[in-house]
Amino acid sequence: MTTPTDNLLRDGVIMLGAALPAVLLFRRFGLGAVLGYLVAGVLIGPQMLDLVGDAQGKMGIAEIGITLLLFLVGLELNPRRLWELRRDIFGLGAAQVIAAGLAVSLVLRFCANFSPKAALAIGLPLALSSTAQVLPLLRSQGRLHTQFGERAFSILLFQDLSIIPLITIITALSRAPVDQSAPPGWLLALYTVGAIVALVLAGRYVLTPVLRLIGKLGEREMFVALGLFTVLAASAMMEWLHLSTALGAFVAGVMLADSPYRHELEADVEPFRSILLGLFFLTVGMLLDLSAIATRPFFVLGIAAALIIVKTGVLFGIAKIARMETRSAFALGLLLSQGGEFGFVLFGQAQAAYLIAPEAASLFSAVVTLSMATTPFLMSLARRFGGEEAGAKLRGLAGPEEAEQGQAIVVGYGRFGQTVTQMLFAHGMSVTIVDLDTEIIDIGDRMEIKVYYGDGTRLDLLRQAGADEAELICFCIDGDQPSVDVLEAVKEAFPHARLLVRVFDRRDVLALKKIGLASESVREVMESAVKMGRMALDSMGAEAEEIDRIEADYRERDRRRLRAQHEAGELRVQTAVGLMYRPGRTPDALDDKAEA
Repeated sequence: MTTPTDNLLRDGVIMLGAALPAVLLFRRFGLGAVLGYLVAGVLIGPQMLDLVGDAQGKMGIAEIGITLLLFLVGLELNPRRLWELRRDIFGLGAAQVIAAGLAVSLVLRFCANFSPKAALAIGLPLALSSTAQVLPLLRSQGRLHTQFGERAFSILLFQDLSIIPLITIITALSRAPVDQSAPPGWLLALYTVGAIVALVLAGRYVLTPVLRLIGKLGEREMFVALGLFTVLAASAMMEWLHLSTALGAFVAGVMLADSPYRHELEADVEPFRSILLGLFFLTVGMLLDLSAIATRPFFVLGIAAALIIVKTGVLFGIAKIARMETRSAFALGLLLSQGGEFGFVLFGQAQAAYLIAPEAASLFSAVVTLSMATTPFLMSLARRFGGEEAGAKLRGLAGPEEAEQGQAIVVGYGRFGQTVTQMLFAHGMSVTIVDLDTEIIDIGDRMEIKVYYGDGTRLDLLRQAGADEAELICFCIDGDQPSVDVLEAVKEAFPHARLLVRVFDRRDVLALKKIGLASESVREVMESAVKMGRMALDSMGAEAEEIDRIEADYRERDRRRLRAQHEAGELRVQTAVGLMYRPGRTPDALDDKAEA
């Protein structure tokens, strides 16, 4: 007798067994993992070998991968940074969804002879792009925090936010009998605001104390449990309120972005995100209606091509209005020209609203899938145009691949990086300097110092700069520092090179302890404060020997305090009391009290 558990195990073995060779093969030929998952899903799905059943049921589980992706993206964007992106989110994002949605609807209305309501019900969902494809690519290339990547992310985020109003529009156009249990659109908007406020409060007053407790206990698996619980609970609350589960996961990530445990959560959740996102694309391939494509192949190909052309053109125009460089604007249009995974959800809503027939839902699901399958090729084309990098070359800026092999690489040539570079030059070392700021590059030219254009947090760019042979890599970046994951990847990729990192304060040092780079970091708050402390002691008449002794003692206490905070997993620990000076107490008296 076969049980549901037996079926689940069998299906899991078949799905993973099909995915592994397909993904390896497609990656080998540079076509991307997503296309490999899609093809594997088609092969084992009901349209071909029919090895795995209940694809629709598995889609419900696989969609958790999208929510985990949005959670991880939220972890990388603290509220302050999100506020800085508000113009791109609600400017570029809103313009893209509205303009692309209406343009595609007009194409369907006049070229495919759809009714106005049906054209809107299909055209608006087709305006959305694939967050699950684009964001992992930007993250893997280290471009998520560049201007190009942030604009792409802003548009994708608004698209995810627009799920709620799009569902409201489809409901308003519905020909189906009114569902008395469904909340009206204005109430959904209130629910959205209330849910976001509730999630923020929960993060501040519930999750943060729990994270501190887990940090003290040192239970690694509890970080995994809490991370998954946070994502699932936030998504479940949003689903209960008839809102976007992806939005709930994103807000949950943002509210923990300032947590000192952010990197721990990110590292623990990432493996689940990867496998569930792969499962999502497998099930998309399984659900692909090959008979619909076989019946009207030229229609599917034509609409998919029209979708890519229209969305690329619309976004190119919007990007040019936003004063993006021509090549970057075209690359952005190509990057976001495909249909998105939320299109499947909205087509189901349109079918339930009696706006489109089931056959049309299958047909346009095939269009979305086909456009998603072209994404690796479009991304390759976009990389040739190169976004920011190509624009830099157009302006005559040299990339690090043009640099001669140097003994050291300095990433970031602001005031901090300039000082480090000058001291290396004074020692007679050859240095390759990399920066993304064109103004900094111009300053270097005026100083007769060559600065190469590029994102120094990307492994491929560091290799171009000669990191495989370099003895030293210094990250001297202003503002947002490289993530712990990026630094760990650099450390593993170039183990022979010493890695030095500029950090802001002790929170960053504690994060670097996890990958063994705490002693390789320079805390700018610490060094500048110690310098002023020495000046203050000198102005008060302290002898030079006394100043040196106090500095050495303070640095030793600071190292012990950092060690205690790292072991406790939080900044405020009881053991730190004996490691700090207090008014009216000499260091010796303080030590006696601490030992007592």
